[in-house]
Amino acid sequence: MKLLPRALLDELAAQAAANPRARAHYNIHAGPADLVQRFVVVARAESYFRPHRHASRSELALLLRGRAEVLTFDDHGQVTARYGVGEGTDGMAYETPQNVWHTVLPGPAGCAFLEVKQGPYDPATAAEFAAWAPAEGSATVPQFLAWLRRAQPGDAPSA
Repeated sequence: MKLLPRALLDELAAQAAANPRARAHYNIHAGPADLVQRFVVVARAESYFRPHRHASRSELALLLRGRAEVLTFDDHGQVTARYGVGEGTDGMAYETPQNVWHTVLPGPAGCAFLEVKQGPYDPATAAEFAAWAPAEGSATVPQFLAWLRRAQPGDAPSA
């Protein structure tokens, strides 16, 4: 039996504070070959999850702490929906179907979530990143994040 202590979230928050990506994760599953991938992610408010999609699997995330906004997009980057999940919302979890472009925006105090998806993990096919969104580390990420924070259904990123 594995028990995950509540203190794990604080430990991951400290790791996220020291990580340039502003997030940290803890794998519950034994390794990449496991047929069910389960992990806890703690993300600070400034963490950037580049919009992406999963061609062959869905993903489920249960908010453990904080709040997040989940945005979905069409193939051109136009926002199709925006969902609040976690503290202060009616939602406690979200499931993203396969082939749906999406991103997660941690709330002002950050967030922690348990993510579950089908394995095994293959980095070559795990996610397809949106060409219309900047890569992590790009100088345009802060501007794009600011746009994501205010974007509503029907909005599209500027070229």
